[in-house]
Amino acid sequence: MNEPDLSDLHAFLAVARSRGFRQAASLRGVSASSLSDAIRRLETRLGVRLLNRTTRSVTPTEAGQRLIERLGPAFTEIAGALDAVNGFRDSPTGTLRLNVPRIAAREILPSIVPRFLAANPGITLEISATDNFIDVLAAGYDAGIRYDERIERDMIVVPIGPRVQRFVAAAAPAYLEAHGEPKHPRELVDHACIAHRFESGRLAAWEFTRAGKIVRIAPRGPLVTSSIELSLSAAVRDLA
Repeated sequence: MNEPDLSDLHAFLAVARSRGFRQAASLRGVSASSLSDAIRRLETRLGVRLLNRTTRSVTPTEAGQRLIERLGPAFTEIAGALDAVNGFRDSPTGTLRLNVPRIAAREILPSIVPRFLAANPGITLEISATDNFIDVLAAGYDAGIRYDERIERDMIVVPIGPRVQRFVAAAAPAYLEAHGEPKHPRELVDHACIAHRFESGRLAAWEFTRAGKIVRIAPRGPLVTSSIELSLSAAVRDLA
């Protein structure tokens, strides 16, 4: 059996409740002939007569009455479901789950989150800060923050935070005094560097750019960590 069209079910319910095609057509703002066609299609698909028609009245058959009894509550539920969705259109509500890098949670979001929540009082913001870059949608998140090289091609991108961010190589004065100051990024391979490893296991390369030329090095040294706070503390204490 072919599934009946929802509009045909609506038409049947309107005609059955109005006890006539003209009355139902007037209430729905359509022609009586279109309602008659809808009832004919519905009866053909179901393989059963739903309405008894005479020149004076239209009454449901036993099968039609059973269908009316089930359709009424079902359409009420559908209307309630649509009203619930309309609430999201008028004013955003619900939980918004974000997956973001730790550095974005620390450096970018603190100035944005309070303004966002003040402008959207119906939203509960749930933020997971991790350096393990995952498929945000497959993991159940609504959105994520990523740097350009980490954005999948099929994702919708909206810029957030500063348009340009730069990282710098830094060392404690005591370290430079003891080991000398490198004049070119390539010289860093001979120095004690603090490396950052993402939760995925990938070791972050250091990238330097000048006049369109890029130099990448794989840092080597006594400390590899996924904690930016630990890296900063170790550098301040002359470890690198």
